[in-house]
Amino acid sequence: MNKKQKKNLVRIIVAAILMVLLAYAPLAGMPRFAAYLVPYIIVGYDILYKAGKGIKNRQAFDESLLMAIATLGAMALAVYEDGDYTEAIAVMLFYQVGEWFQAYAVGRSRRDISDLMDIRPDYANLQQADGSLEQVDPDEVEIGSVIVVKPGEKIPLDGQVVEGVSSLNTVALTGESMPREAKEGDDVLSGCVNINGLLKIKTTKEFDDSTASKILEMVEDASSRKSKSEHFIAKFARVYTPIVVYAALALAFLPPLVRILGMGAAPEWGTWIYRALTFLVISCPCALVVSIPLSFFAGIGGASRQGVLVKGSNYLETLAEVDTVVFDKTGTLTKGIFAVNAIHADKLNQDELLHLAAHVERYSTHPIAESLRNAFGHEADGCQVEQVEEIAGQGIRAQVNGQTVCVGNAKMMEAIGAKWHECDEAGTMIHVAVDGEYAGHIIIADVVKDHAQEAICALKRNGIGQTVMLTGDNRKVADKVAADLQLDTVYSQLLPQDKVTKVEELLQQKKTGKLAFVGDGINDAPVLSRADVGIAMGAMGSDAAIEAADVVLMDDDPLKISVAQRIARKTLGIVKQNIWFSIGIKVLVLILGALGLANMWAAIFADVGVMVLAVLNAVRAMFVPKSAMPVKEKSRNFVDVTAA
Repeated sequence: MNKKQKKNLVRIIVAAILMVLLAYAPLAGMPRFAAYLVPYIIVGYDILYKAGKGIKNRQAFDESLLMAIATLGAMALAVYEDGDYTEAIAVMLFYQVGEWFQAYAVGRSRRDISDLMDIRPDYANLQQADGSLEQVDPDEVEIGSVIVVKPGEKIPLDGQVVEGVSSLNTVALTGESMPREAKEGDDVLSGCVNINGLLKIKTTKEFDDSTASKILEMVEDASSRKSKSEHFIAKFARVYTPIVVYAALALAFLPPLVRILGMGAAPEWGTWIYRALTFLVISCPCALVVSIPLSFFAGIGGASRQGVLVKGSNYLETLAEVDTVVFDKTGTLTKGIFAVNAIHADKLNQDELLHLAAHVERYSTHPIAESLRNAFGHEADGCQVEQVEEIAGQGIRAQVNGQTVCVGNAKMMEAIGAKWHECDEAGTMIHVAVDGEYAGHIIIADVVKDHAQEAICALKRNGIGQTVMLTGDNRKVADKVAADLQLDTVYSQLLPQDKVTKVEELLQQKKTGKLAFVGDGINDAPVLSRADVGIAMGAMGSDAAIEAADVVLMDDDPLKISVAQRIARKTLGIVKQNIWFSIGIKVLVLILGALGLANMWAAIFADVGVMVLAVLNAVRAMFVPKSAMPVKEKSRNFVDVTAA
């Protein structure tokens, strides 16, 4: 609790104790009124002030005015009839209880957002030419500068480690509690906390373009993007409150006038004014006005705890309705890095074939060469590698322990007369020949992300009817990935503009539900903008993709898509529950109040009781629905469509 919440809680407790004590006090007349006025003022002075301020600013019609009129009227009736002051105080007391619950719930969900906001760095340690450090504002650091991050400090700007080894706490960015290791050559993101080692980092982006600044900008903009439900409630409250006030006035004065003028009976002013005041308390729209925005706020907060940044409640609402998910392949479902997928040796064993290929590629900077070296892992084994020659468009030739080894593509094999053969395995074929004779080939392929298959299964369990993959890769590679991940449809050999066309075609085919596109590259930005909801990979994704997306996965884990959708659906369900429950109870008690069958205590429940229940229900949106255990599904038949 913050200081204001503690103060309000004390006011509520003091007023409640005084009200109980006064119930047993032998007081009557004006002393009784003065005594009950004390707890009323203690618990309600701020509401009366807000109501007066609203009238002064000509913005009177809100819940503060309704509470002020109802409680002041009830106090006046009690004075007139020397009746029960507890009803007026109870209305104000329980209204404040509801407000306290609402403030506590907002504070709880805001804490999740503020944890994210805590990634903002306060300073940067800029290394000078003489090696000394100067503490400067992160805005002043230029690209290419070297900054020093000490243990316990936040990384202020995106960059690359040039010296040092450490563990990084990335929980504020990704929701991942496991520290990430950082060493020389690794890219690091601003907002991470350096845990133990000293790091020297060469900056690659200015502060305004760094990850932390971009995320904070997105969070700050999120509250301005309202859902359809929030827009409806805002319009509803503006029209509803004046109608209620005028209806209460009509209920207070018209029946007595009809009784006097039309029936010649006693007007019973006290009875009808009491019913009108009860009507005002019942009709206060607090439950709707408070719980609907709170539900979406709590949902966005719950998503941020899981490393999913939703840029507004309108996108959370759309995500709940998604039934088609379209994926980019590279960097989204796959890691975008090459790895050895298979070794097919003809004359040597597999280890020896990989050994020769890795040594020939020892000095190459090509990603395929790096994957061969990583797969072998024993470069310093004493072998002599000499006369290394790179042949443009074909491969590399070298002498390894006196043998001439050629590693390259089919063109190279044909040039040296080595008889190679095709392979059914999907991926890039790296051929190896020793002394002019074909020795076998190695298949290099993009690596599927660890949770990619589980992510597709989780989406199916969420009720997603269609999963589609769009890729510029060749048909064989695309089909292999689609089959492994059990996708429904795959479109291969697409240019960036073809992806937009395919998404537009899918949107035109849809009659119900929404379409989400998931991507990471700069060429995915137009498709992310075109989809009903765009989801981008935040850690390795391009700035353009993150900017164009509506939802950002901070740790690049596709499994988080199903988590985000479960949060969105739970939030939307809570919103609908609160709308129907609040309106239903109020309409029922309003009718009973107008007929004289509901007193002020029933009105208190219809107003404050319903608001407290709605707020408590809204808080549930902060907690992620329990995930179902991963289930292995039977292989599905997918539709393969290759672009012409």
